[in-house]
Amino acid sequence: MASAHRAVIGFLLVFLASLSGAASKSFTITNNCEYTVWPGILSSAGSAGMDATGFALAPRESRAMPVPSGWSGRLWGRTLCSTDAGTGKFSCVTGDCGSGKQDCAGGGAAPPATLAEFTIDGSGGMDFYDVSLVDGYNLPVLVAPHGAAGGGNCAPTGCMLDLNRACPADLRVASTSSPGGGGVACKSACEAFGSAEYCCSGDHGNPSTCKPSAYSQFFKNACPRAYSYAYDDATSTFTCAGGDTTYAITFCPSTTSVKADGASPQAAGDLPLMNDTMVYLGADQLIAATATARPPSSLLHAVLAVAAIVLAGALC
Repeated sequence: MASAHRAVIGFLLVFLASLSGAASKSFTITNNCEYTVWPGILSSAGSAGMDATGFALAPRESRAMPVPSGWSGRLWGRTLCSTDAGTGKFSCVTGDCGSGKQDCAGGGAAPPATLAEFTIDGSGGMDFYDVSLVDGYNLPVLVAPHGAAGGGNCAPTGCMLDLNRACPADLRVASTSSPGGGGVACKSACEAFGSAEYCCSGDHGNPSTCKPSAYSQFFKNACPRAYSYAYDDATSTFTCAGGDTTYAITFCPSTTSVKADGASPQAAGDLPLMNDTMVYLGADQLIAATATARPPSSLLHAVLAVAAIVLAGALC
């Protein structure tokens, strides 16, 4: 009942904001996983705060949140969270923000974590957003805009694949909290090895000297629209023009949840949300591993484009 009240209050706040005459922006955060996810939110320095910085979402639960004008920050999912019976301290195996409670209260995600990053009402009045695997990966995440005005590179982005089972052994994070002690997250090469080459630091601190690695290509081949390393801007940054835009942020999205009002999901350079070597389907994953990575076929592009049109009402 409490979760239903929060959802109603969130929708009312969004509605009241829209009556002010200014463009209203909001997030609708949905947990499509088979387990509880605890979203965390961090506002950038100088940005207005959101009405919550951390909470729980049970399976199939959603929460709507108004987004302050000019807001900038990041959002992620925490998993395998619990409260210590002795100390009362709240902590999570992945994505922990170090606050010791459900509210992150200014704490960021401990890597590895899949990040959804936003700058609302940025340069030229555009919204900028991306899904980043630069700090590693812990959950499939999809960001899909709805109701945006025309203009910009306004399309869904994210990583719809469950990469934890497919993660290279030297990047895999295992936990006894996971069934069978399996992988619960996948580190970035920077976190795993700490070298300037992988961290794009020192002599490798610019686009000319920091290039994709075999490890970043693992993420890019699986999730072509997500950031795979620091300078992966060309295919990973998305923009929407002003308007009463709602950004649907879904953890563990199904392949039927791809929808962006007024924009084709294939608009961003004909990039697919998934490739033909790994496919994520709700709670199930089908992994067809190949000896070498291969780019998505033109046939797959066509199939995905048709599927997006057929499934256009999935998130409405």
